[in-house]
Amino acid sequence: MAVSYEESALEQPRTSGLGRVLITVYLILALAATLRAVYQIIAKFDEAPLAYTLSLVSGLVYILATLALLKRTGGWRIVAWVALTFELAGVLIVGTLSLTLPELFAHDSVWSFFGSGYLFVPLVLPILGMIWLRRDHAASQDVNEDHDPGESLY
Repeated sequence: MAVSYEESALEQPRTSGLGRVLITVYLILALAATLRAVYQIIAKFDEAPLAYTLSLVSGLVYILATLALLKRTGGWRIVAWVALTFELAGVLIVGTLSLTLPELFAHDSVWSFFGSGYLFVPLVLPILGMIWLRRDHAASQDVNEDHDPGESLY
């Protein structure tokens, strides 16, 4: 069965404004965190295994969040919420532990001190992502309720 342009446009959400900026920042952070962690694990894993492993985990979560925020339809919306929630919990837990038990972290991870090494972007980004997902979902619901299936959205 052939899918018309209008049907494919309904299935793949458009991204503009804040969404584009948010996804771009996620992509940059995903690349920075992942590549830094891979280098640290290869070059000096024995110096701070916990911090470098956490940095790799955060990088992989950022990659997953970026993909889910790009897609954000069906199951991808759920994946986005899970990734953002995990990310925020990670920043809060690791941030708190790095302040209260600094001996656990021989070197900083991406989430250490609430992401201060990354200008606190890791702390703010999942919150902004959650706000955007809620607004995006509400906007798509409004469009779907107002849309006559026989007419084009464009």
